[in-house]
Amino acid sequence: MKKDISCLDDIKLLVDDFYSKVQQDGLLAPIFFEHIPGDWSPHLNKMYQFWNAALFGEKGYIGNPFARHAHMPLTKTHFEHWLHWFGQTIDAHFEGPIADDAKRRAAIMANNFLNRLMMMGNNPSRTIA
Repeated sequence: MKKDISCLDDIKLLVDDFYSKVQQDGLLAPIFFEHIPGDWSPHLNKMYQFWNAALFGEKGYIGNPFARHAHMPLTKTHFEHWLHWFGQTIDAHFEGPIADDAKRRAAIMANNFLNRLMMMGNNPSRTIA
């Protein structure tokens, strides 16, 4: 039986493994490498802080995730790939209420981003199934 996400070390495992998958994805990798051409450490550290705040209410994350992505040419398919790898990564390592909450929050965030991009005229798709 897998354990649930319970601490910052678990978040680091999730984030590191997830982004290693993203870096290999034929659709996502080019966008990420365009915006993170060199050292991924600052982005990974920000993601540790983001998920630590989202899942455990820990202070430390400062930022506006949507504003950082609003200018990117993202489609429904990009978000579907992102959610696929995120869910697969969680399922490979964890199970439990916090793991389920992380997947739920990721889906909500992806749908919100996609809907906001569509309202801005950036995207012809509506929502992610």
